[in-house]
Amino acid sequence: MIDREQVQKVAHLARLELTPDEEEQFTGQLSSILEYFEQLSQLDTSEVAPTARAIDVSNISRPDQLQPCEDREIILEGAPDRDGEFFKVPKIVNAE
Repeated sequence: MIDREQVQKVAHLARLELTPDEEEQFTGQLSSILEYFEQLSQLDTSEVAPTARAIDVSNISRPDQLQPCEDREIILEGAPDRDGEFFKVPKIVNAE
């Protein structure tokens, strides 16, 4: 279904350097993949609704709830740098 010349062209487009053995190997593998897709194209999918995934997936999230933090030290422990009881951040204002 696919020949070595086509594998070389695809490898060139993908900026891949293949050895002759790899070209031979990929020619067989890509032919097998394309034959499988040919088999799939023969299936009647007129009754199958289009989907983005084979299974239904959704993110599980919790609602944000504002809660005061009584201990400032807990928050400051996660800071990469600090100055006393404040976060220390790089200066971003240019003096010019």
